[in-house]
Amino acid sequence: MGKVKAWVQAARLRTLPLSLSGIIMGTALAGKQGFFDISIFILALFTTIGFQVTSNFANDYGDGVKGTDNEDRIGPARALQSGLLTKSSLKKGIIVSVIISMILAMYLIYIAFGKENLQLILLFFVLGVLSIWAAIKYTMGSKPYGYMGLGDVFVFLFFGLLGVLGSMFLYTKTLNWVSVLPSITMGLLCVGVLNLNNLRDVVSDQKHGKNTLVVKMGFKNGKIYHLLLLTIAFICIMIFTWMEKIAVLHSFYLLAFLPIFIHLRKVMLTQEPVKLDKELKKLALSTFLLSVLFYMAVNIFL
Repeated sequence: MGKVKAWVQAARLRTLPLSLSGIIMGTALAGKQGFFDISIFILALFTTIGFQVTSNFANDYGDGVKGTDNEDRIGPARALQSGLLTKSSLKKGIIVSVIISMILAMYLIYIAFGKENLQLILLFFVLGVLSIWAAIKYTMGSKPYGYMGLGDVFVFLFFGLLGVLGSMFLYTKTLNWVSVLPSITMGLLCVGVLNLNNLRDVVSDQKHGKNTLVVKMGFKNGKIYHLLLLTIAFICIMIFTWMEKIAVLHSFYLLAFLPIFIHLRKVMLTQEPVKLDKELKKLALSTFLLSVLFYMAVNIFL
């Protein structure tokens, strides 16, 4: 395999739709209030891609160095694990990705707030730095939070609350409480994808000291946790729909939960972790579908 293909593999392009879902939903909420800026939208998408690729590079490096990615692992082979990239080259890739991500983030902040809103510029700069830190520290370093069962918390905060509300704020410069509900929905669905990944890898993770929540609570309880995540996500978006008085014909974004609940039934009936690998794509793409349908519903048909 050529170097380009090796870097593409390390970037894990299949994770990108999920990372973009929060931006699309936040943009939808802003559009519902009459705000939109194509420059902010494009920059927000590329910045998020930068953060996600950085996270994927760091995850490949961290799990590879710690031995968590090995022959026991279920799913696609990782670049470092399979020898396609060396530690040194992957480290350099992480550095380059961090630099590009921060340049994009600073340009996005400038376009959104201009020169006059210094406090907001500083706030979002700090949030950008924290996003980079969270992307790297998930598996890298002496005490990665992903190995302590804290990955779910960080995914909920950064993919849900910050991803949705933060992107909405870039357009509107305001927040409202009702928008917290879709951000919770998005956060819980993204945690669901992480939890599904941890359910699949529970045997390998336990063997190599990666103490995810699933390792701590066990495979059976991990499936119950998955049920709660997806059910509460659905309840939150339903409450939002009711509070905003969105008509049944315009709430077609709820149809995205049909494949999600079919997926949930499959998870609950599965007894072998290896059989959950194909479900990752289903949940991630269903979450992306929800964000796209939500945007269409509240910005085109309302």
